[in-house]
Amino acid sequence: MQYRWQIALSAGLLAALWAGVADVFQLVTWIGFLGCSTFFAQTESGFKGMLMAMSTNLSGVFWGWLIIVGSTSFGSPIISYALTGIVTSLMCLQASHKRLAFIPGAFIGCCITFAMNADIAAIVPPLVIGAVLGYSMSLLTERLITFTQNRQGLTPQVTSVSDNAAKEL
Repeated sequence: MQYRWQIALSAGLLAALWAGVADVFQLVTWIGFLGCSTFFAQTESGFKGMLMAMSTNLSGVFWGWLIIVGSTSFGSPIISYALTGIVTSLMCLQASHKRLAFIPGAFIGCCITFAMNADIAAIVPPLVIGAVLGYSMSLLTERLITFTQNRQGLTPQVTSVSDNAAKEL
């Protein structure tokens, strides 16, 4: 992987920054890292990728909340199982909308909601910041690659970190 050092430096610096910010503002650090991971896992790059990560994760938060609220409202395990199946189907079907096309993002948001017992106020801020974190890592890595290429006298050829990472795998 040609740009390993640039990726490592940007990821390490911004991960440390996120950990500090999360600590100061009492945000759940691991939720932010899942939002960041969603950014890198889905296929869009740049700002569109950040929006895709946010929208799919947040839709999953909604779906998880719906399962939890619906299951507690009815109190029947059978209804809870059926609701889980119906909502799971809806999470998959929502992918027909372009902005919600990354199904794993919805499942990540839903799982976070289960893990946090539907504490939406604790979930949403770090999840959104996590997508911004991923985008920021991508931008910083691109800058570091361009800087390195300029110092080596090479013509900068970076279009996006996602594109370069895919070519190198």
